[in-house]
Amino acid sequence: MRPRNISVMLVDDHAVVREGYHRLLEKHEGITVVAEAADAAGAYQAYKSNNPDVVVMDVSLPGRGGIDAIRQIRQWDPNARLLVFTMHLSATFALQAFRAGAKGFVTKSSPPELLVSAVCDVAAGRVAICPEVSEAIARSRLQEDASVIDTLSPREFEVLRMLLDGRTAEEIAAAFNLSPKTVSNYHYAIKSKLGVSSDVELVLFGLRSGLVTLVEERKH
Repeated sequence: MRPRNISVMLVDDHAVVREGYHRLLEKHEGITVVAEAADAAGAYQAYKSNNPDVVVMDVSLPGRGGIDAIRQIRQWDPNARLLVFTMHLSATFALQAFRAGAKGFVTKSSPPELLVSAVCDVAAGRVAICPEVSEAIARSRLQEDASVIDTLSPREFEVLRMLLDGRTAEEIAAAFNLSPKTVSNYHYAIKSKLGVSSDVELVLFGLRSGLVTLVEERKH
């Protein structure tokens, strides 16, 4: 039996996408979309203002990204229930999202009813994960690079994502409200954890692990 009166917040940087999922969810009795946001900062403020039961969030957001937004919301409210809904079929993104505090991960290629079921599951305190991501996570346990990425914190992962996207230390610092020196410290720590000694090796690592491809896909 589905829980009733679930309030939902949608976080996606495409207004048309948000409108589509807004209509999909509100077709189901007992689910109401109470807020929307287009980036991490907006998501944090909207969550504090609306206190939704479930946040449905893409991980590919402008600036600091969805994974850091999950971390920030969970820091403010440890009981927040966040469901990632994204185009990325990636064990790396899924594992980092769960480490940041997400309670579910569903791809946008999943059947619409799966998103509705996932919202209900997360609202009820259950973990929701689509079958293809579950399989990707199982396969990733056999890959050395994937296990190394697991050593990164959610914040380090988002900084890595931005570094691979060609962002400067100043741009990353502005996105996270940090100093460039702190970003440089993150940069050094990331290379140390991944076992690379230069930015060229960092990019090669990104190519092997699929992160560079994922970043490029995010632009389209």
